[in-house]
Order: sequence, then structure tokens, then C-alpha cells
Amino acid sequence: MTMDNRQRLKEIILEKSYRKGTFTLTSGKTSDFYVDVKQTSLSAEGSYLCGKLILELMLQADEPILAVGGMTLGADPLVTAVSVVSHLEGHPVPAFIVRKEAKGHGTENYIEGLSNMPAGCRVTLLEDVVTTGGTLVKVIDRVEAAGFTVAQIVTVVERQEGGVEVLAKAGYKLEALFTREQLLR
Repeated sequence: MTMDNRQRLKEIILEKSYRKGTFTLTSGKTSDFYVDVKQTSLSAEGSYLCGKLILELMLQADEPILAVGGMTLGADPLVTAVSVVSHLEGHPVPAFIVRKEAKGHGTENYIEGLSNMPAGCRVTLLEDVVTTGGTLVKVIDRVEAAGFTVAQIVTVVERQEGGVEVLAKAGYKLEALFTREQLLR
């Protein structure tokens, strides 16, 4: 990862997304800090840097990754950023979004963007913040049930609260742009 880009993204996250206080997380746990990565990933510079740094990780994979996606809403700005940056850098990768519930009409799909993805391709899954890994386990199940291979999982911030271990137990490695420790030192 380009150090200047990584350092700048860290500064933006700390400025726009990091908060101290008492918060209830998606997992139901209580925390003394909160990282709302969407505040960063929805800013122009933050979006670009997330897209660029995640694409760098994707391009390091042993075999080509042909799509990038994640669960709505946290992953939406990230997958879009990666897809746009990939086009600008000459390595176009389409984005897809995994719905929380199957579409109640039309195709009734869990996954949006299927027509842009080669059948059975290798994909990268994104998450803005990982605590326990529970959301990612659901996404993996839905993506693999649709016939795709989860080749990589990347998060912007890994809170170091069990998500890495949950995913490892399921046979997946989680890569993070920042762990909690890296972000706060």
C-alpha cells in the first residue's frame, strides 16, 4: 500500500469517522468507541483512497478477481469506489451489492449487479468495519450460493474483537486496511 495514501486515509478516518463515547454495535456489544467509515467512504477524497488501497490489495491476489461486492449499506460506497478506481486505472472490476433481504419483486435476487459478473468468478468481499464477522458470514453464504468463489475479504477497519477468528474458522482470511491498534496509535 502506498504509505502516503494510507496515512492520508487514516487521517480522514480519525477526523470524520472515529468517535469516543458509549455505543451499541451491530453485534449488540457495547463499545467505548465507534468508527462510522461511511463518513469517510462517502467523502470524495476518502472514497478515492479507500478504492485505491483496496484495489491495490485485490491486484496482489494470486489469481484474477473479477468482481467486488458486499452487504448493503456499509459496503455500498466502498464497492463503488473500487469499481470506479479500477476503471480509471485500466483494471476494470464490476461491483455488486448483496441485499439484506431478497428482492420482493422482479428477479427476487439477493445480489444486484449479476449481469456484470462472469458466471462463477472469483470475488472480493468488502465490509466497512468488522467486529464479530457475523455480517460477512451471511454475505459469504449468499455469494457462494449464487455460484461465485470468495477469493478475498477486505475491511477498512478491523476492531480486533473476534472477526478475524470467526472468518478463519470458516476458512477465510480477513485483510484490513487498518486494525484498531494501527488506527489509534
